Amino acid sequence: METAKKPLRVIDSNTEVSPQEKAFLVHGTKKFPIYAEYASKYSLFFRHEKNHHIVVTDKPLNLLIQNNGDSVELGPCRVLTGPDLNGYAGRLVFTKNVYDIQSLLWDKKIVDLQSAFKGLPAILERKSKIRKFFKNFTADLAYDLSAYKKIFDDLDSQYREEPKEVKTSVQRAIIDSEGRKFIKFFHETVEELNSIVAGFSQEEHQQHGYYFRKQLWNFIMCCALMTRTNLKPRGYAGDSAMMKMIYLDDFQGETTFCKLMQEYTIKVPAAQSVRNRRTLIMDMLHKFSRTHCLARQEKIKILSIACGPAFEIEDILRSPDEFEKYHFTLLDQDPRALKDAAEFVSDIEKKFDASACIDYVNTSVRLMLGKTPFKNDPGKFHFIYSMGLFDYLSTPVATAIINKLFQLLVPGGKLVVGNFHVSNPSKHFMEYWGDWHLIHRTEQEFKNLLSESSTAEVSVIFEDTGSQMFLDIKNHKTCH
Repeated sequence: METAKKPLRVIDSNTEVSPQEKAFLVHGTKKFPIYAEYASKYSLFFRHEKNHHIVVTDKPLNLLIQNNGDSVELGPCRVLTGPDLNGYAGRLVFTKNVYDIQSLLWDKKIVDLQSAFKGLPAILERKSKIRKFFKNFTADLAYDLSAYKKIFDDLDSQYREEPKEVKTSVQRAIIDSEGRKFIKFFHETVEELNSIVAGFSQEEHQQHGYYFRKQLWNFIMCCALMTRTNLKPRGYAGDSAMMKMIYLDDFQGETTFCKLMQEYTIKVPAAQSVRNRRTLIMDMLHKFSRTHCLARQEKIKILSIACGPAFEIEDILRSPDEFEKYHFTLLDQDPRALKDAAEFVSDIEKKFDASACIDYVNTSVRLMLGKTPFKNDPGKFHFIYSMGLFDYLSTPVATAIINKLFQLLVPGGKLVVGNFHVSNPSKHFMEYWGDWHLIHRTEQEFKNLLSESSTAEVSVIFEDTGSQMFLDIKNHKTCH
């Protein structure tokens, strides 16, 4: 039996028709049959069923509608009339519980706008578990940041009407003078936070981090990077847009205070380590390409796992000749990350008037465990790397994936995977300010991810800040 096709969710398209639901408007004991359709996220258009017109009044009505086989009565609601009805009899808006019409019609879920308040008692109760000295620290920090922000904002207002070049120069002068003092003050508060929470359990970190962000939310939203790590618009931390901010190393922000918050955030050791690993991967690959034996005319097959925006491609492809040496496979579960990478590669190709050999694979690394997901099935790779994936993987998953990747190496091939070290000095800053949580490991824990193999030669190396370590794994089977 063929399953009915679910309607598309392109609700703003001129060619897409929203689901039309047969329903009833209920007034007392009377029920008036209608056809209800999507009008907006929180309102419905309706048409009368033939010969069943309802007299529009100011009295409240209820909506009786089918939901997953059950008749559900929603309300109260009222009817709006006017010139913008596009031929409909009226528009229904709810006057008490406000329902999400998109969820109601497409997903068959009843979601009301006020549902967030149901969890409010539990949220308010959380503060009872927060240690008093931490509350005092957070309150003092909020006060101090408010004072700094007010002064910087007042200064901004004084030169707002200046010509663009003058504004830029004046702001730069403020950043280079009083801004440096603010950065020093802010760093001291981060160091104090590190000291305060050093002995907390994992549960206490979660509780206190949640409280901290609630109290300092307005300041968090002043920083472009922290805004994205907290809101997670793609559903996860470390997306390609976040990585791009860190790689570009620029101070985004509409105000001086915002620029200073962004500057500090993208200069912490963890962020610098992200930039450092680009150079590390480039150096390792170029050294590998000079020493690995290849068949004549064979390209070096490279696999990047959780590739993100793939900015390191720019470091690797430094001349037209480099384009002929490599065959890249970029894998990521986020199609937008692959789109970012493809656009970035396109710019590099235009710069050198050359074409890169690159396959883009949209899949999860977990799916790799069952089968090879590569479009052209390259089979084995000479060089495989993953810079920012293993920080999010539990030990069982990380173990399975790293061993799968090792199996994908040709004899003499190299596997390089990164993980943040337990000594990462930015750990608490990332967690408390950024709501960015990683799985930190020791060298031995990292090494233990790879099962014993008589053909594996393993070493651990660090980038310059010492925040991140990398397993340098060589399959020392001889190549023929």
